[in-house]
Amino acid sequence: MSASADSSISRRAFLAAPAAAGPELVRLPKKVRVAVWGLDGHAGEYTKPLANYPDVEIAAVQHHDLAAAEKYARGKAKVYSDPRRMLDETRPDIVGVCNDNGRRAEAILECLRRGMHVVAEKPLALSSGDLERIKRELKRSGVKLGMLLPMRWEKPFLALKKIVDCGDIGEVIQISAQKSYVLGQRPKWMRERSTYGSTILWIGIHMIDLMRWTSGREFRAVAGFQGIAGDLRQGAMETTTASSFRLDNGGSACLHMDYCRPATAGSHGDDRLRLAGTRGVAEYMAATGVTLLTTARKPEKVVELPAAGSLFAEFLDHVYLGKPTTLPHSEIFRVCELTLAAHEAARSGKVIAV
Repeated sequence: MSASADSSISRRAFLAAPAAAGPELVRLPKKVRVAVWGLDGHAGEYTKPLANYPDVEIAAVQHHDLAAAEKYARGKAKVYSDPRRMLDETRPDIVGVCNDNGRRAEAILECLRRGMHVVAEKPLALSSGDLERIKRELKRSGVKLGMLLPMRWEKPFLALKKIVDCGDIGEVIQISAQKSYVLGQRPKWMRERSTYGSTILWIGIHMIDLMRWTSGREFRAVAGFQGIAGDLRQGAMETTTASSFRLDNGGSACLHMDYCRPATAGSHGDDRLRLAGTRGVAEYMAATGVTLLTTARKPEKVVELPAAGSLFAEFLDHVYLGKPTTLPHSEIFRVCELTLAAHEAARSGKVIAV
């Protein structure tokens, strides 16, 4: 067997190894009660792993739309219109904070002051000042904080990270990323600057995190643009953005986003990530899957991908079973700082050191 063939088998086995493990029940040392504060984000992340965690229950749900809260609760959780009353009466162990972007920082702070673990939608805050307040209160409270960056646990991005970690494409020196969404009819909170923030803050944070995490590179500076162009308009939402980053090794990265995807596309989003290294290129697009090209091998599609994971499952394991987390507080605050810097660079037209 040739060395290249042996390397290919090893790589495929490495990428696919986690897929062999099937779902199993995870027992925690105590019953864990979860309250959900708002349904304006991706609150489905809290319920995804619960079939495998019999000791965890959604005890309460709050949302301004009581019908939506009732639907989420499915008759198994108490529904509230007042979030603080929910915390007072339910006294949950964990709070899933999914209210609008503008009110999120205060909700997180309220939970931290009460000594409750938090898994919050992103971004944590719309300003550096509020982010610093959360940092200080988190340190004082001694509880754990998670943030909804679930794309880290999706198969294609796990595969890209492992390809880089294996050394197949060498040192990453250029990163290209895209998010393109159907605009549709957006809720009121997304159409107002005070409750939305910006498109970079709302969806850019996903790709800023993935670019950094999969590549293993750090960002050192950012510049960018954002705006509302054409007739695709939903209030204050930017419909197009472009951010450029300088990497710590002298390389570069770029992220472009838009709300131009036609409803006829058949799927809501078109996420793409390309990692170019000194020995090859690894790329993900929904249309082609994960592809790999190296100096030693012809282009190939990586068919066997790692098993998908769950952000909330990992958080539960970290808090109650003492297992390590791939999203520690330092990573959460770093990606929030980078995203706030990208937003400010696009707002001000300046190059900002990060």
